[in-house]
Amino acid sequence: MADEVVLLDFWPSAFGMRLRIALAEKGVKYEYKDEDLRNKSPLLLQSNPVHKKIPVLIHNGKPVCESVIALQYIDEVWTNKPLLPSDPYLRSQARFWADFVDKKIYDSGRKTWTTKGDEQEAAKKEFIDCIKLLEVELGDKPFFGGETLGFVDVTLVPFYSWFSVYEKYGNFSIAPECPKFMAWVKRCMEKESVSKSLPDQDKVCGFVAEMRKKLGVE
Repeated sequence: MADEVVLLDFWPSAFGMRLRIALAEKGVKYEYKDEDLRNKSPLLLQSNPVHKKIPVLIHNGKPVCESVIALQYIDEVWTNKPLLPSDPYLRSQARFWADFVDKKIYDSGRKTWTTKGDEQEAAKKEFIDCIKLLEVELGDKPFFGGETLGFVDVTLVPFYSWFSVYEKYGNFSIAPECPKFMAWVKRCMEKESVSKSLPDQDKVCGFVAEMRKKLGVE
């Protein structure tokens, strides 16, 4: 029986982009369903009754929720082009940095466009500090996964599609502060699995402009 793979997602979601990249990297064909998060589909509510959030990977009728968990699932089911290293210690380190991205990059990045004043300034500093920490972890390697795209790369690079948002509303510039990181982004974007999975930054900016109006941040 052929694999039936469905991805419940929302196009600007950096978390959903992770699964799009992984599936593309491994050559897995799937059905993409873009969710209206103000009017969630019965399939989404049924597939993720606890959090009611995207992304959800549905494989042969079985839902897998939470992007990092789904990413590991994809890597275990489709074993070509492994994202996680085989060495247990290196696997633990990859999971550590993926967790760091979830806890630090997402939160500080979001605050650059949803807050103002001192809170926004603190978020900008934290964001740049976190990127610089990641530059140290990257070292002289082409990718966090070594010579090839790995688990941390796939977890992190989707946030690049939001950089214009962070810079526009936070009124700061990332590239001059973090050149090594931007060189890594460029290498990632040379891969079709990444470039075709990330939406245009201007499109994300337009989406966020509407979001800010609804949040009353303007």
